[in-house]
Amino acid sequence: MFVLPPAPRYPPGQYGLGMTGQPVIETNNVLSRPTGPEHQLVVGEGTYVLRDSLHLATPPPHPSEAPVQNPNPLATAPSPPTAGTKLSLTILAPRRPQLPRLQRSETTNSAISGIPPSIAESPHESQSASSDFSSPYSRANGLGFAAAPVFGEGNPSLMLSNGKEPKDPLKRRKPKNNIIKSNSSFVSRVIPHEALSKRLQERSGDGLLAFANVNRALQWLDLSASNKDEHLTKILFTKAHALCHDVNRVTKTSNHIDIVLGFSTGDIIWYEPMSQKYARINKNGAINSSAVSEIRWIPNSDSLFLAAHMDGTVVVYDKEKEDAPFVPEGTSPHSEKPPSENGRSAALHMQKSVQSRNQKSNPVAVWKVSKSKVNAFAFSPDCRRLAVVSEDGSLRIIDYLQEKLLDIFRSYYGGLMCVCWSPDGRYVVTGGQDDLVSIWSVEDSMLVARCQGHNSWVTSVAFDPWRCDDRNYRFGSVGEDCRLLLWDFSVGMLHRPRASQASVRQRGSISSHIAPARNPASNSTTRLRSDSNGTTGSAEQGMEQQAEHPVEPRARTAMLPPVMAKSVDEHPLCWLGFEEDCILTSCENGHIKTWNRPREGYDEEQSSA
Repeated sequence: MFVLPPAPRYPPGQYGLGMTGQPVIETNNVLSRPTGPEHQLVVGEGTYVLRDSLHLATPPPHPSEAPVQNPNPLATAPSPPTAGTKLSLTILAPRRPQLPRLQRSETTNSAISGIPPSIAESPHESQSASSDFSSPYSRANGLGFAAAPVFGEGNPSLMLSNGKEPKDPLKRRKPKNNIIKSNSSFVSRVIPHEALSKRLQERSGDGLLAFANVNRALQWLDLSASNKDEHLTKILFTKAHALCHDVNRVTKTSNHIDIVLGFSTGDIIWYEPMSQKYARINKNGAINSSAVSEIRWIPNSDSLFLAAHMDGTVVVYDKEKEDAPFVPEGTSPHSEKPPSENGRSAALHMQKSVQSRNQKSNPVAVWKVSKSKVNAFAFSPDCRRLAVVSEDGSLRIIDYLQEKLLDIFRSYYGGLMCVCWSPDGRYVVTGGQDDLVSIWSVEDSMLVARCQGHNSWVTSVAFDPWRCDDRNYRFGSVGEDCRLLLWDFSVGMLHRPRASQASVRQRGSISSHIAPARNPASNSTTRLRSDSNGTTGSAEQGMEQQAEHPVEPRARTAMLPPVMAKSVDEHPLCWLGFEEDCILTSCENGHIKTWNRPREGYDEEQSSA
């Protein structure tokens, strides 16, 4: 049966022009504050109320874009690729001091019960996951992780900036080009607020700033202002769509912000919005021409960032280095065999190591992770490990400081779309095309539970650090079913399906595909995987084995139901974030919604009204 294509989104006539031949006028952002029970989230701790619904204006296509002839209405890969509206949030207020990390007690009989030691319930842990959290996990428990080594430590070539000695480290470097006056064909137009300087001077330092992408536009917003619908700066690019972006938390000050943006063309922009300066990296795909699906600043680094390209390659760039044509350096002492043809090999193939002496230009390092698209990655809170999810349905745990693959897990079916770490680094949560959210124990290299509740692909997962402690966890997920789900996770809530003690014991053993151990004295109960803390090791431990774990049958997998599930938008959701006073969601069509956290006495006021 033939299906007619959808109606055009823009006025007819010349592409990018209206009926009169004049350019299509861009609309403004629209801010609304709807009320009513349908705009509330009822959870055990109280009621979350919708504060703001901000709809970002979608820019029309650039006039130079040629119309797509005879588009296939059943096509699933739009060109250029789009990723919906995602947010990068930052607060410029001084950081809060960290407290020493609390010690965790663990039961000694956990091995007998079949529960792994890392998630074993302490004698003082309640069977209920609901607790009265008055402060975020990071503030209450400190998260005082031991200082991780600097990425690329030991390579003197990496300490040089463009072949020269580094300048004053306290002086924040800015890009060289003015984006407002740019004559680059990559940047179409820049629209700063007419009173930008005044707004920046008058705003509160602890207010929430956000960068949001919508198709070929990037908007800089002040979400703490009453007129948050008025952008601080709006940048329109010619043909490229901004797919991902990230703010550097190391270099941000009251008058400086570093943000990197990845585009559908493979280009990367380093942008400093206070001075309106920018630099273009991987120009015209000089290093990698495939689209950038995810981009993050490397923790504790002021100049290095990691970008995942859609050809399965992960690249480390330096914001201050020039590009040079990239030629793989071949086999290095740290290299593993390349991924197999089906992209399902438990290996990390390094086309260039961070320890390479050739560091005068980008790229700094190149890792071929898979032949499938890398959808997302996340750094662990201890700044030592990297969790990568890809279209082949795999979750890879990588020691990125040592450039070694530690573990690889699989979804039930379909690709994995999103990933995040728990605030204490003990768990990784993923969501994917199997409509499930999965909880993985990193310490025990095993699946802990599957979370069932979505009716379509899960596109974003995130932990709520203000409702986490060392025993109970709150995280959320959103998906293409337009729903927001909240989950409470604790060992006391998990009810493992009935299984023999042998099968339970087998889950924690070396039953998965692992390379032969070099140490003949090791027995079958020894866990053959990398020491992710990197604090101890020997020459033999340097040749760690990578474990490719088989998919756990559903009959042996604990299932976790959500504590709240509600449709919160008319369009598929693509991003989720937790802040101290609110929850934020965004959709593919540019809607950003802010949900206030429960207030004391609010439920009593509602019941008495």
